[in-house]
Formats: sequence, C-alpha cells, structure tokens
Amino acid sequence: MTSDSVADYEQRMAQAYDALDAGDEAVAETALTAAVALLPEAAEARGALGALLRRQGRFTAAAAQFAAAAGAEPERTSWALGQAACLADAGDNEAAWGLVASALARRADDAAGHRLAARLQLARGETAAALVHAREARFLAPHDLEGAAEVGQVLVDAGDPLAAAEMLEPLLAHAHPADPARAMALVLQGRAWAALAEGGKAARCWRRALEADPDDLGGAARLLAALEAATAAGGADLTPTYVKALFDRYADRFDTDLTRKLRYQAPRLLRQALDAVGVGADLDILDIGCGTGLGGVEVKPLARFLAGVDLSPRMVEHARARGLYDRLWDADLMRALAEAPGTWDLVLAADVLVYLGDLAPVFQAAAMALKPGGRFAATVERWTGEGPYALRESRRYAHAREHLLAAAGAAGLAVEHLASVAPRWEKNRPVDGLLFILRKGP
Repeated sequence: MTSDSVADYEQRMAQAYDALDAGDEAVAETALTAAVALLPEAAEARGALGALLRRQGRFTAAAAQFAAAAGAEPERTSWALGQAACLADAGDNEAAWGLVASALARRADDAAGHRLAARLQLARGETAAALVHAREARFLAPHDLEGAAEVGQVLVDAGDPLAAAEMLEPLLAHAHPADPARAMALVLQGRAWAALAEGGKAARCWRRALEADPDDLGGAARLLAALEAATAAGGADLTPTYVKALFDRYADRFDTDLTRKLRYQAPRLLRQALDAVGVGADLDILDIGCGTGLGGVEVKPLARFLAGVDLSPRMVEHARARGLYDRLWDADLMRALAEAPGTWDLVLAADVLVYLGDLAPVFQAAAMALKPGGRFAATVERWTGEGPYALRESRRYAHAREHLLAAAGAAGLAVEHLASVAPRWEKNRPVDGLLFILRKGP
C-alpha cells in the first residue's frame, strides 16, 4: 500500500461523503466503488457502500459488502449486523438470525443487535423472544428516537402496543421538530394508539407525521385514510389487543376501583345463582377472563380443580398472588375454551362477555369445552334497543335477551337460569344486566 493509494482512498471517501450529504447517490456510489478498489481491505468503504446499496434495495450486493467489512474488522459487530439486516430484507431470516445471535454473543450490550434480533425473532414466530430483545434494546438505548421507532414496530406487531405507546410518548414530547426520526416515530405511535382503539390519538399522530415529513415515507396518509373510512363505517369491534392493553394498564388498581367505585358484584351474584340451581361441589372449573381472581374467590369452594385464563398477563400475576388457582395462563378466551374439549363442569365468565359483540361463537366454544351436563354461567349488560347487541360509549357491549336465547339454542345449551341483575354500577347508577346459567345436555 503506497502513500499515494492511501491519499487517493481518502480523497474518494471525502468525495463520497460530500455526495451523500448533497443527496447524490450516483456520485457517492462511484466514489465508494473506487475507494474499495483502491483499498479492498478497508472496512469503512465497504460498510458505507453496503449501507448505500441497502438503501437502494440492492440487498444481495449490500450483504456482500458488509460481509467483506466484517472480514476486515471482525471485532466490530455493526458490519455483521449490517449483513444480517440485508439478508433479512432479502427474506433469509434464518441466515440473518445466525449472524445476529453470533454478534450478540460477542456484544450482549449492542442495542442495534437486540433491535434486529427482535425483528427476526418475530418473523420466525418467536414472539416471546422478540419481546425480550425489544425490551433489552429499549433499556440499552432509552433516548434513541430512531431506535425506539424500530422497537415500537416490533412491540405493536407482537401485540404489546401499550408498551410502544408508553415508550414513544416521552421521547416524542422532547424530540426536536427537525429530528429526521420524528416522523417515523409518530407513525408508530399512531399505530400503537390505533391498536389500543384510541382513534383520535392515532389520527393526531399521523397528521403530525405528515407535517414532519410531507413526502410521507412512513405511510401516514394511507393509515389516516383507513382510520377515517373505518370511523365513517361505524368503527370496528373491540380487538383482543385493545382488551389486553386496557386491563394490563388497569391491573394494579382493578380490585379497588371495582369494589369501591363500581360496586362490582357479578362474581357474588353468579355464586348465589349457582347455589340456587344446585351445582354441588368437586367440580372442574374454568374461569375465563379471570382478571385478578375475584370470581375464583367465589367458586373455589365448589372446585376440585380451578383454572383461570385472561388476556392480560398483569391481571394473571395478580390472580396468581391469591393462591387460589390450580392453573393460570394468559390467552384469548376462545383459544382457552378450545384447548381441552369436554373437560369442564363449569365455565365461568363474570363481566367478560361485555368485550364481545356476537356471542354465538363463544357459546359454541363453551358448549364444546363442557362435559355432558356441564354449565356455562355468565353476566352481560342488557341491550333493549334495535339489533342483537350494541357497543356503548363505555366501550362495552350490551346484549339483547333474544340474542342470548338464540345463541344458546344454536349451541345446544339449555337455559337453566336467566335473571335481571345489576353486575356493577356506572356513573352512580346500577347497570342493567342479565345473569344466565346454561346447561349442556347429557
């Protein structure tokens, strides 16, 4: 290597960086290619060329440049991560994951590595592992807005939009208006709020994203149009993601608010009704939407085996602290009901069906989950207007008596008990509700 070749290399690199600053990628590529030819072992030129090629969507060529840079500087994990990102962009997630896992084994404190690991694990179907890497990346780089947008993407796609919203909110509040990462972070913040059924907040985020980036590289205009179309059509059903996030956020004060402010009595009323129809004891019981375990307190004396399931992991943690349940897990109630057909003597749903519209599918699932002669006991809020059910301003569904009867009949469940009750209070008034016990035939 002569001093002239080094000087020529440095001149080419300076020319490339000046061209990149000016937005002239063609000149930058020519200069970087020349720099690589002058000093093939120079990792900086290889890495810069790889980054440029990746931006242009030329992932195979970009991966080759990053691989060469990694060979020249194996101790620098960013080159291996660049190669992995290109492979992931090209759809080769397994090869990409191998490189990322190796890089993190060498540098476990690399936030960029954990962000890429989170993305790859999610693509590989390893949602729990993806969330672990996303949270580690957030911990390692708490003030990196661009990185937070990447983490937010993973959190939203993995079903934890509440964590994404909580992470992005303070960062965006303190971000400089000219920060180039701000627009994408706003798009992700809007996606998080939309997943939480907070349409107004989502729309505000996407409008701010359009102001920050008129070219709309993040697709805010498309998301905003879709939201406005859904709103004009009457909105969508409550999603499991929304319900999970609602109760994750509410878990720590759930019992206090329900018992003191809302005079919640659905579990007690259900136990009284079960006693009245003579359910007996030594039962296998599944408490769906178990929350913090208030229903479990009431039916534990009837149970041989008591299981509880809830969408919210934080609610499940509180239920576990009661020491009542033989099994607890977090899952969607439909999946939980389908897990073990013909298993349960009693399926309990205290103040849970208010988060579902059409009850026919859950009645069918409950019937499949019950043993012959088993019972499905639940409360709902009563709807007396037009239609089988309606979503109220409280973001809870109310159901018509006729809808309950039709869904029960279609599922082959006989009505053993049906009564008007006030399962809770709202705005200092009792909520008009229905309590029912349905029984599966022998």
